[in-house]
Amino acid sequence: MTTRFVVVLGSLLSGLGKGIVTSSLLKIFDLYDYKVLPVKFDGYLNYDCGTMNPYRHGEVFVLDDKSEVDMDFGTYERFLNRELTGKSSITGGKLFSEIIKREREGAYLGEDVQVIPHLTNLITDGLKKLGKDEGLDFLIIEVGGTAGDLENGYFLEAMRELSQKEKVIFIDVTLIPELKAVGEQKTKPTQIALRQLMQIGIKPDFLVCRGDNRLESTTKKKLALYANLPEDNIIDDSDSDCVYSLPESFMSQNMDRLLLKALGVSKRKMNGPKLKTWKTSVRALTSTKAKGVKIAIVGKYVKLKDAYVSVKEALQHSAAAVGLNPSIMWLEAEDIDSHVDELREADGIIVPGGFGKRGIEGMIKAIKFARENGKPYLGLCLGMQLMAVEFARNVCGLKDANSTEFDDATKNNVVDILPSQRKLNSKGGTMRLGTCEIQIIGRDTIVFASYKSPRIHERHRHRYEINPELRPVLEKAGLRVSAVSGDEQLVECIEWPGGFGIGSQFHPEFTSRPEKPAPLFTSFTRACAKNAG
Repeated sequence: MTTRFVVVLGSLLSGLGKGIVTSSLLKIFDLYDYKVLPVKFDGYLNYDCGTMNPYRHGEVFVLDDKSEVDMDFGTYERFLNRELTGKSSITGGKLFSEIIKREREGAYLGEDVQVIPHLTNLITDGLKKLGKDEGLDFLIIEVGGTAGDLENGYFLEAMRELSQKEKVIFIDVTLIPELKAVGEQKTKPTQIALRQLMQIGIKPDFLVCRGDNRLESTTKKKLALYANLPEDNIIDDSDSDCVYSLPESFMSQNMDRLLLKALGVSKRKMNGPKLKTWKTSVRALTSTKAKGVKIAIVGKYVKLKDAYVSVKEALQHSAAAVGLNPSIMWLEAEDIDSHVDELREADGIIVPGGFGKRGIEGMIKAIKFARENGKPYLGLCLGMQLMAVEFARNVCGLKDANSTEFDDATKNNVVDILPSQRKLNSKGGTMRLGTCEIQIIGRDTIVFASYKSPRIHERHRHRYEINPELRPVLEKAGLRVSAVSGDEQLVECIEWPGGFGIGSQFHPEFTSRPEKPAPLFTSFTRACAKNAG
């Protein structure tokens, strides 16, 4: 059949969870064995997310094909349980770059190039081509931002135009506030937002209603009246302890059958084994019987938890797989001296990735604490590099050991810039990115015990590496290099002698799924449980 389109947009404000709604719909279609992919549009003029500050935009997620994309792609992959490509990521920067490129090449000779029809045609033609090339039954399009933003106005116009030629269903994710002093769910904001959507020619086919509490029947009736929709198309999406339970919540409200009917698709039986596997994973994540473990994450962006969302999710996946319930303590690296009690209380410590000098010394102190006190430690990318710096300073006696990222004058540059990065002038998309082959050294290591394979593939995002000239100094003092790149040139994993302490240059959190937890995180959570006693 030809590709059908589902457009997920948001009214009122951002941050309502459009990405989770989109991911839940992806999962539902996948459970019916339909071929489905997502597309995410972000209106910013950056070409991609690579140069963005995590404090402003959240985590930069990396795909196998080296694409640096919005954090929602991590959610898509975790729900869909498959790898995506950069073809699914559309930004304002990419669109305008392509329009200018075509204009300079003479594609629009004699024409004055405009948003309508040139830009909107570029969008709609691209979406239809993606659906055809991939042989998709459904393409689910998440529109970033909020309806009414200048940044996404032209994209919404393109969606309106698409709906004139193709089968398109619009889903509006809206907020239903409930004032505590009044005790009543308010629909007026959504009513106003609906008028605004209809003014631009878009009438939602479904309302997905976010709120603190379940949608009341009177609220649903009022929304249905103002939205010109059947009450069944007003879907409750009230707060839940586990985002992975949302597909089942939607299905319990018959949203799957209503959506398929609206799309004009004949009834199909759901894949029973797939559904069983998914439900088993969700039950493990929501188990109240799991043993508790306390994990300290020492980072520089902890005020915005979205900056480390994949780390948090990977912990949840791995802990659930071994019957544990992780309690995360978010510790600001700059203030680590005031968090000594939390470090003592923790059953394990993680230092995640990041860039820039701020908070580095605090992370090194946390790593030293973990090593000297036998706390299970997992260092990710920057966390591995600082693990080497700490070892060089406090075990090898190289007191000024550092990374040239933070001190380019250090005489003991334990971490240095990759040779391939030295002559680059461009910052965007130029790091060592995407999936790379990794060769594990020896079978008596944490990394081999985790993966049970001598060769693995994981995703990367870095410019700096363990300095090969100082590697012998570290190894002589007892630090073990347990994995290297496929060409044996770069250090991929290091481990402390004795106890559980491992750093990975790669990001195992990027490939963790509820149905397939990251092996390194699973080993780490097991070590934390053992440490907890």
